[in-house]
Amino acid sequence: MSTAELEMKIRELRQLQQLIEEAQTEAEGIRDAIKAHMGAQEAIKAGEYTVTWKPVKTARIDTTALRAALPEVAARFTRTSTTRRFCVA
Repeated sequence: MSTAELEMKIRELRQLQQLIEEAQTEAEGIRDAIKAHMGAQEAIKAGEYTVTWKPVKTARIDTTALRAALPEVAARFTRTSTTRRFCVA
């Protein structure tokens, strides 16, 4: 791929990313409007659609507190991994 072709692909990628961001912002606004309408209800029906908005409990380990309180235990159970981050600047 030539430099000109690469630059064109990057420009196209950035334009698509901008469209995605705009669509996600719009979708989030619509979600917020639906949630506001639902209030405390956990489920509603609207024609063929059923919308649920239920509390979900999760349990996670606070790794910062664990490292502070028991650094040797945190070190024993910490795994390091490597990934490649793709970024266009």
